[in-house]
Amino acid sequence: MAINIYKPGQGYWTRMLSAIGGGILVVAGALWLKQKLEIFQWEYGVFVQWGAALAVIAIFAPLIYRWVGSKPRTCDFMIATDGEMKKVAWPSRKEVIGSTLVVIWCVVLLSALLFLADVFFSTFFKWINVLDVS
Repeated sequence: MAINIYKPGQGYWTRMLSAIGGGILVVAGALWLKQKLEIFQWEYGVFVQWGAALAVIAIFAPLIYRWVGSKPRTCDFMIATDGEMKKVAWPSRKEVIGSTLVVIWCVVLLSALLFLADVFFSTFFKWINVLDVS
């Protein structure tokens, strides 16, 4: 059985980073399973733990390969995504800093406004004896 990659060279980074992300999730899941199986304290419990973890990796590794390397529908989507990302007009560092400052100031002003509204309404409701002052 030959290992064929559907449309090799196209959408390389999208496929590669998707495979790395999927691999990280599978390894994290395998390590989680190993940790959950630590309740088995018999003589060969360590082998069961690591065997189950390696089995999870062995099952999901070919599935990740199929998903990012050889399934035409998924690969075409990733190739199209890669093409669209090349069309994006990325902002300059100065624009990002300016936009970030605007967002920070808006959050600070909105927080102050909500704080003042909270103080006003709590004082008002205490004054008309709707809230308990104790």
